[in-house]
Amino acid sequence: MDPIGKKLLDVAKAQLGYTEKGDGYTKFGDWYATNIDGDHDDYFKTAPWCDMFLAWAAQKAGVTEQAGQFASTIEHAKWFREHDAWGTTPEPGALVFYDWSGSGDPDQIDHVGLVESVDGKTLHTIEGNADGDKLTRKTRDLDAVVGFGYPGKIKTAEVKYAPRHASPAPTVDKVGAPATTAAAPATGHAREQEHAAPEHVPAQEAVLGGILAFVLCGTVALAAGRAAAAKAPTAPPIRVRKRGKHHRPATPAALPADVTPADLDAADAGTTIMPAVSLAAAHAAEDREFWGRIAHLEEDSELAFWNSLHAESTDGEPTGSKAADSEPAGSELEGSETTGSDAATYASTQGFR
Repeated sequence: MDPIGKKLLDVAKAQLGYTEKGDGYTKFGDWYATNIDGDHDDYFKTAPWCDMFLAWAAQKAGVTEQAGQFASTIEHAKWFREHDAWGTTPEPGALVFYDWSGSGDPDQIDHVGLVESVDGKTLHTIEGNADGDKLTRKTRDLDAVVGFGYPGKIKTAEVKYAPRHASPAPTVDKVGAPATTAAAPATGHAREQEHAAPEHVPAQEAVLGGILAFVLCGTVALAAGRAAAAKAPTAPPIRVRKRGKHHRPATPAALPADVTPADLDAADAGTTIMPAVSLAAAHAAEDREFWGRIAHLEEDSELAFWNSLHAESTDGEPTGSKAADSEPAGSELEGSETTGSDAATYASTQGFR
């Protein structure tokens, strides 16, 4: 039996009967997301968990360097091949990898289990996520087997793997334990390396000192900014114009001896009634205004020209016209030559419009 695989079997037997929750949640996926996956992706809490169970068991057994810690069965099998710990011979304690299509292709692996015993061409295994949701014992033939990974053949000095997304989590027995002191170096070169290590300490202290100084300066600047903001006025200042000499009130005028302030108040309160203007007087004023504005047209030569044309056209009208139109041209011409005194007479006539 593989000695590392035996430790895995001891842990696995104690977990027989475990069943995932209704939504696919398992404690193994939760542990993997928290401790192995660098992104702490919640996907693993409900993901297929056959290989995450073996990663958890390796952590409990303290054999993570020999068994590996993976969530992907394809990557896990590839890791065994890279470390010359891969084969096709069944062995108790070995990890068995399956491809349900029977292709034998390592890139088509679907499932992984832990071999508990071998009976000819029949395998007795302990598998997580078996029958859909259980950690249970299974009996299988070799038809779907792609190959076996042998944890006991992994040389720990050669192990350079890192689980996907993260480095391996610390083993359970090492959590909280003080760091062990390495054995004394046997060569002078090792001693030189041991004494040379502290040379990096001053550089680290300088970096930490710079960070602390930066934080301190930022804190002081923030405090100063807050103090300045507290002193700043919340509203813009109001501009008040100073009163000059021209704003000074003048000396009040003295009232006559016979006038009192009460008389002024009474006068302001009174209303002066304007005399009514008759309609006839208003009409007369309008007529005077009109004729006064057109009086200068009497001397306009163009107006005289048009008046003469009008007179000539009137002389040429046939007899039989209306009585109003049969007036002699001379009378109309005379009317066109109305003097300014006649216009003033018309304008001053009572009720003339």
